Amino acid sequence: MSVSHKYRTFDQLLEDVMVDFSTYALEGMIEPQQLIKVATRVNYDLGLRIHRTKEVVLDIEHGKAQLPSDFAYLNYAFRCGDYTVVQQMPSGTHIETTNDVPYKPAPGEAGPCEDPECRDVCVIKTCNDKNSYQLVQRIGGGQYRTYTAFRSLKIQNVNDQVCDCPNISEQAHDIAEIKDGFMVTSFTTGCVYISYQGAMEDNSGNLLVLDHPYCNEYYEYALKQRILENMVFAGENVANQLNLIESRLRAARNNALGFVNTPNFQEMQKIWWTNRRAQYHNYYNMFKSYPVTG
Repeated sequence: MSVSHKYRTFDQLLEDVMVDFSTYALEGMIEPQQLIKVATRVNYDLGLRIHRTKEVVLDIEHGKAQLPSDFAYLNYAFRCGDYTVVQQMPSGTHIETTNDVPYKPAPGEAGPCEDPECRDVCVIKTCNDKNSYQLVQRIGGGQYRTYTAFRSLKIQNVNDQVCDCPNISEQAHDIAEIKDGFMVTSFTTGCVYISYQGAMEDNSGNLLVLDHPYCNEYYEYALKQRILENMVFAGENVANQLNLIESRLRAARNNALGFVNTPNFQEMQKIWWTNRRAQYHNYYNMFKSYPVTG
């Protein structure tokens, strides 16, 4: 089944809300930064967990490192050992964490073991040994760090909204927690690789929301409710408007949740979980082939 859903940016959503609340907008009573959190919560309520998979190496200092600003939840993580600085991107096969089917070159083709695409961080299988892995980190100036030793990492005291990853069940010497936007570790210094799901955003970093008639009103009424709540707290007499919006919000939410329970939308969720299992498969493959674990 082919599944395709349209999205729009938060700014486009906000424009529609400000058209309806033009007077409040002109009086400066609308705070976009507060409303981004509301739209993100609606995304989560609708089960929109098809985010961009991203990779980064965290530099641990004094037992902690700040997580990326767009961190949504963790796919997997491991501690990196020593690294070597090289002047050229190593050749290998980039592990595609959202593809569970290995690439098979056609007869006569050289195959994928050439120069993999790597933005800032990527894990590759090396050319000379298909069971050997390298973590490559671009550090600027045409230089790369290559890590070839890894230690398993246990993630503890975390809920499944932040990490339902294999690290929860790891029995490892190195331990980490995800707390208040930081990764807090049992070791003082070092490097930790994380594969994570970034916030649902476009290539320019703008938050995306689902664009569908059954869902648009849910987003819009949720934003309107927060605007009016803020006005109530500021002493404005908008209680009647707030009651009306809250009533419409309940109906709009029911309509939106009814839509996301349709077979087409559930198929999209199924694709996400398939990709999720592929990510776990890649994680375990690394440690099956590597003797350096903790």
